Amino acid sequence: MADNREPSIVPTRRSALSVAVAAGLAPSILRAQTEAGWRPTRPIRLIVPFAPGGSNDIVGRIIAETAGQALGQPVVIENRAGAGSVIGAEIVARAAPDGYTLLINSSHPTVPAIVARVPYNTINDFTGVAVAGFSPYVLVVNPQFPARNAQELLTLLKSNPGRYNLATAGTGSGVHVAAELFRAKSQVQVELVHYRGGGPSVAALLAGEAQIGTPTMASSIGQTRTGGLRPLAVLAERRVPALPDVPSAPEAGMPDVILEEYFPILAPAGTPAPVLAALGATFRAAIQQNAAKLNEMAGVSPRAGYETPEQVMNLIRDGVERFTTILRAAGVQPE
Repeated sequence: MADNREPSIVPTRRSALSVAVAAGLAPSILRAQTEAGWRPTRPIRLIVPFAPGGSNDIVGRIIAETAGQALGQPVVIENRAGAGSVIGAEIVARAAPDGYTLLINSSHPTVPAIVARVPYNTINDFTGVAVAGFSPYVLVVNPQFPARNAQELLTLLKSNPGRYNLATAGTGSGVHVAAELFRAKSQVQVELVHYRGGGPSVAALLAGEAQIGTPTMASSIGQTRTGGLRPLAVLAERRVPALPDVPSAPEAGMPDVILEEYFPILAPAGTPAPVLAALGATFRAAIQQNAAKLNEMAGVSPRAGYETPEQVMNLIRDGVERFTTILRAAGVQPE
């Protein structure tokens, strides 16, 4: 994975801006800071390639308003679900590289690992703007399901191979990768049911259409906190602040079932450097300003080290390699 060490601090206008926003200065001050660079003259589309209610939709909406206020034009969320995020991502890949069409897609690095004919190049057709944060997946069950912890779930699944369903957010989604990792490392047989996004997959779990899930924390945190879903483990090395009572994967007896999603914000390749600089500074500042809200509402934590387009795209490259390795080890081939 990408090097996430803290970069050296240079007292530039951009770093000063991030500090100012993190300290809670008003969007009007942030707007004044960006006036020297590129400024949009019409609304910006932020494409979410999934149905409303999923993790990308939630995270995108949290930061869009703040970014729009800073830029002086609305950042409008546009849900374009379908084909495991391919439909929405292709819209951005084919859009004019002028800063007015962006993508937020945590499944971006998983698609080439599972889709045989992707109508765009995951790396070459995009450039990085920012990374909204990182969050582990969660192993959950419908509260009527008899398993009270991860070990009871594994015992039940091994005793009843193929009997139960596991909901994913669609073929090629990060939730699909998490499900395949769970199946492979736990050596269980469970049927995967692919829904059109994180929101519909969680709704299926709530309704009992599927008994088990590996949803993103963002799309399931409300239901896990209120009892609509029973969380058995966060797929992380350690417990996370957003769900402090839920055991980590090693604590739950699944030390190899560890996976986190991250939220890259991308623009079409060829977007001019001044436009990328303005968008990057604005979105990073909006992410920092909403850091507490992202963690509370979505279990998503911003992380330093993604201040340039190259750093963002290196994260994507590393993700493609890792997710491909996970899926091939699970016997999953592109379709």
